[in-house]
Amino acid sequence: MARLGTGIGWRPEIADAVERMPGIDWVEVVAENVCPGHLPDSLLRLRERGVTVVPHGVSLGLGGAERPDEGRLTALAERAEALGAPLVTEHIAFVRAGGPLTASPHLEAGHLLPVPRTRDALDVLCENVRVAQEALPVPLAVENIAALLAWPGEELTEGQFLYELADRTGVRLLIDVANLHTNHVNRGEDPAKALAELPLEAIAYVHVAGGFERDGVWHDSHAHPVPRPVLDVLTDLASRVAPPGVLLERDENFPEPAELERELASIREAVEIGGRTRGAAAGEAVRSAGVTDAPVAESTRQRLGLAQASLLSALVAGTPVPEGFDRVRVGVQARALAAKRADVVAKVAPELPVILGRAYRPAFLAYAQTRPMRAGYRRDALDFAEHLLLGDTLTEGRGRRELRHWWLDRSGPAPRQRSRWGRVGQMGRALIRR
Repeated sequence: MARLGTGIGWRPEIADAVERMPGIDWVEVVAENVCPGHLPDSLLRLRERGVTVVPHGVSLGLGGAERPDEGRLTALAERAEALGAPLVTEHIAFVRAGGPLTASPHLEAGHLLPVPRTRDALDVLCENVRVAQEALPVPLAVENIAALLAWPGEELTEGQFLYELADRTGVRLLIDVANLHTNHVNRGEDPAKALAELPLEAIAYVHVAGGFERDGVWHDSHAHPVPRPVLDVLTDLASRVAPPGVLLERDENFPEPAELERELASIREAVEIGGRTRGAAAGEAVRSAGVTDAPVAESTRQRLGLAQASLLSALVAGTPVPEGFDRVRVGVQARALAAKRADVVAKVAPELPVILGRAYRPAFLAYAQTRPMRAGYRRDALDFAEHLLLGDTLTEGRGRRELRHWWLDRSGPAPRQRSRWGRVGQMGRALIRR
């Protein structure tokens, strides 16, 4: 595996700062946020300087019951080729459930959710990873995720689950030490034990990020400084193996560039401390290409699909919590998902918080309690606006008029420049009459 060095997550908000930062060997970009034919100038300049760019996917849902979507795989492959990336990465998570496999409504989480560490889920994940590997032009690495809740009846530890996945498929691992710390606080799992069980030779690179603790729950926010316990897990990992790359993730609440540089310095120091205590290489070699498993039975996918749909429905549609889950933690996760939806909708449709003012967030959170996201955040923004316009919570006035015009501009098949109202259909005409 190629040595990547020290990197940082590239985000538009800090693009200029990243270009000026000393000692940046590589960057990672959220794959879904870039278009292969229109790459940001900042990324192009970084590539011209020899800085490696790795696309990091968030929407494949490799841990879901369905096989990976061909269109999403094609899009990820296109980004890898456009960026000249040496590998691509994704998550060990499910992000949607329901649909034809389970004869239930299709549900979108809008976030990464943990898969059960069971033999059934592992079999499905291994087959999904192989499908992805065959469709991608470069090697794939998959990331362990942070979890607020645990599945009942789990059969494997996190380390055992990751070891078998790498052993059976030959996939590389992206180890997020912040997520190991999160699972230590939220699930009582020992990061040292997880590291001891990992196939260390499979590590492609490492993520480091910050978060915060509230009421005994650690939230992996990617919006706070990296805490000492996370750096300690990084040192422990570096004492066992030299990580090919280490990357700082920050998604919002960006500090001054000097503060980011200090965090990068702390990360380098943690790796150096671990390296000074490193002994002989631990762990067994991972078999390339893995074991040839029998195809996963459709009944196995259906069992996993029903379990995931039941949990996701409780999280985003307000249905009863499935038996065996901690109801309090499910509630915490549900509120976290709704808050993330509110934040992302505010980014993709920034006019909504402007139009609604302080009423935006409470109105959206109330809307999200029983109304799952149907087809991505842009559709979610339209559905939210439509909900307000058809309801009685928004009084007549300038705010309603502005929201009505905003909805019409974005929901009609014809742009407003061609026609004031376009061909917006019956719904649009009904809204105009109100």
